[in-house]
Amino acid sequence: MPSNQNNQPAFGQPARRELLVSKGWLQAVALVVIFGFFVIGLLAYRTYTGEAPIPGRVVAPDNSVLFTRQNILNGQQVFLKNGLMEYGSVFGHGAYLGPDYTADYLRRSATAVLSSLAAKDAGRAKDLTVQIFKTNRYDAASDTLAFTTQQAAAHRDLIAYYSKFFAEPSTRFGLRPAAISDPRQASDLTAFFAWSAWAAAALRPGHDYSYTNNWPPEPLVHNTVTADNVVWSVLSLIALLGGIGALFTVFGRWNVLGWHGREQNTLTFRAPNTVLLTPAQRVTAWFFFVMVLLFLIQTLVGGASQHYRADISNFFGIDLARLLPFNIARTWHLQLAIFWVATSYLAAGIFLTPMLSGREPKIQKWLAVALLGALTLVVFGSLFGEFAGIHGWIQRGWSWFGNQGFEYLDLGRFWQILLTIGLCFWVLMLYLGLRGRLRNEHKGNMPWLFFFSALSIPAFYGVGLLARPEAHFTTTDFWRFWVVHLWVEDFLELFTTIMVACIFVLLGVVAERVALTVVYLDIVLYSAGGVIGTMHHVYFSGTPAEHMALGAFFSAAEVIPLTFLTVEAWSFLQLGSRQEARSRTAFPHYWAVMFLVSVGFWNFLGAGVFGFLINLPVVSYYEIGTALTTNHGHAAMMGVYGMLAVGLALFCIRYIVPEERWSERAAKISFWCLNGGLAWMVFATLFPLGILQLYESVNHGYFEARSLKFIGNPVNALIEWLRFPGDAVFIFGGVLPLLYLCWLAVRHSVRRETTLQEPKTILFAEVTESTAGR
Repeated sequence: MPSNQNNQPAFGQPARRELLVSKGWLQAVALVVIFGFFVIGLLAYRTYTGEAPIPGRVVAPDNSVLFTRQNILNGQQVFLKNGLMEYGSVFGHGAYLGPDYTADYLRRSATAVLSSLAAKDAGRAKDLTVQIFKTNRYDAASDTLAFTTQQAAAHRDLIAYYSKFFAEPSTRFGLRPAAISDPRQASDLTAFFAWSAWAAAALRPGHDYSYTNNWPPEPLVHNTVTADNVVWSVLSLIALLGGIGALFTVFGRWNVLGWHGREQNTLTFRAPNTVLLTPAQRVTAWFFFVMVLLFLIQTLVGGASQHYRADISNFFGIDLARLLPFNIARTWHLQLAIFWVATSYLAAGIFLTPMLSGREPKIQKWLAVALLGALTLVVFGSLFGEFAGIHGWIQRGWSWFGNQGFEYLDLGRFWQILLTIGLCFWVLMLYLGLRGRLRNEHKGNMPWLFFFSALSIPAFYGVGLLARPEAHFTTTDFWRFWVVHLWVEDFLELFTTIMVACIFVLLGVVAERVALTVVYLDIVLYSAGGVIGTMHHVYFSGTPAEHMALGAFFSAAEVIPLTFLTVEAWSFLQLGSRQEARSRTAFPHYWAVMFLVSVGFWNFLGAGVFGFLINLPVVSYYEIGTALTTNHGHAAMMGVYGMLAVGLALFCIRYIVPEERWSERAAKISFWCLNGGLAWMVFATLFPLGILQLYESVNHGYFEARSLKFIGNPVNALIEWLRFPGDAVFIFGGVLPLLYLCWLAVRHSVRRETTLQEPKTILFAEVTESTAGR
């Protein structure tokens, strides 16, 4: 019999509803999440207790002080203040135009020591060099690290080398002219590099490998792959294959998800021009317009930063580095990626809330306007602060109002705190809109999950405040990756999964019980590997070997749900096609759904295949900080979160733009150009460059693979130039049509408004159930 939209609103009647799925799902989620955070809590403790010591003083054999703990920490702040983590890297983390300074200092100092020893005893020089660097001369009782005569001489020479490099008056290295001209700062910076290189070579007490698990690979000091590295790579492969086999056995035997429940139903999709909008929903048009503007700027500065790798000193006849050096361009590129994607998610949350709850507080419109204003202030205020900070215009309070300098957490702490407060304000808005529905729902049902997942976003972004520029670098990296991995790859993923599930329920494509089952499955599968898998980022950051062991094993498990859900997505698409074919009305969200489909493809390829490739410890040992990391980042960040953000935007503005103004052609062009352009940049440039760089690292050395000489060689430069057509297609064919659609939403926003005070229906489709087989 027909299920009339006037008597079956989505997400149930006003009377309180019990849990729609088995309580076993709640128990499974609780066990997995509690276990994951218990283990990662233990690893946090081990990070603090097992990180490389920062000696109170480093002395030469004559007991003269070369540098102190304060010099090392000051040098770390010079490194961050000048945005050098967005130029080169330390412990493999950062940007990839400049060298990794851990590897760079280690190679240069080892070469100097070897030359000094060879002048006296050529036969034993190599073995003595290894012995000098591998011997841990740190004395905890006196808090003193002793350098040999040769190491001390090499350090003094390297102060002169780095002073000259960073005081370079031209822009030939991609940095602003005379980026660091203060001799004291250059000396402190060299002390920071020296400490990281010492930690990379000196044996960890009680072990036969260094504090960084023998990273970087450096033959002069006999840094080679450890047993942990090989063994846990093999075990992670076994975990992956076994996990995929077990999962497909279970889901092949039983129809756990139950996609087929509505195969025989007939849908009647509501035309967008018949859906009433609330005042706050109309405000989201401006959110999406700002989103695409930020997206456009991000692609332009991304193209500029990539051009440095093709021609470091000439941007089509312009000396770009004088105004926009590489480290500023890359800082903006990463920060804007987070900002524009987050803007879309915030707007989609505001748009969906009244559809889930059936009401909207009268003040919600003005709260949305205030949030948009605050978000705009934080975005452009932080971007200017990063520009001013790296250019040296902010001396006092640089980490608060300029840039903190951490990759992905570059914005000043003041802006970081404001953004966290803004996210909390957004959660409050969602609560005000949902509270009527929440009172009538079990806390395990979809509306509560929607709210809880939104609450996790400010909570886990705020964890980034534990990463402080003046703290131990290993500790800061640990907390930084809670944001990079847990916030982005787990909790944003969870929130967007729930939003997409809500959309499909509202469209009548799947039953709410099925969607809720998928959400719980997603939480279990992603949390099982994703929480502890965060540690795959810190294999070589100075953490103990157990971080590598657990990080490798559990990050392999992250690929399992990606593989499974990609296969299930095909079944879901077939189901959707059959439903659309039987629908009595046209489906208005074809291209929005196509973007969601592309998310599945890029999730499997970018996050799954490319991610697993570089997460294997034995591969990561040679490739960390190369173009393969960039390849994974682009395919996963843009392919998953970017495409999802665009899909959510198209879904929402389809109701905001008047029917006669909407352009299916613009949406189609944007879809194919964004996906085609991303595929071009991945397969024509980033992946082949990464393979060449990995080969160079394994065959000749990591130092060579990260050098400007190798990065700028003719073959690599040609491959970089091959990316240009893909970038042009991506920007002009992908972003600009999307900007046009969002401009239509702002310029011609429909005037059909409602306060949605407990309406009888909030479905976007009428579902007529089949009586066949009854």
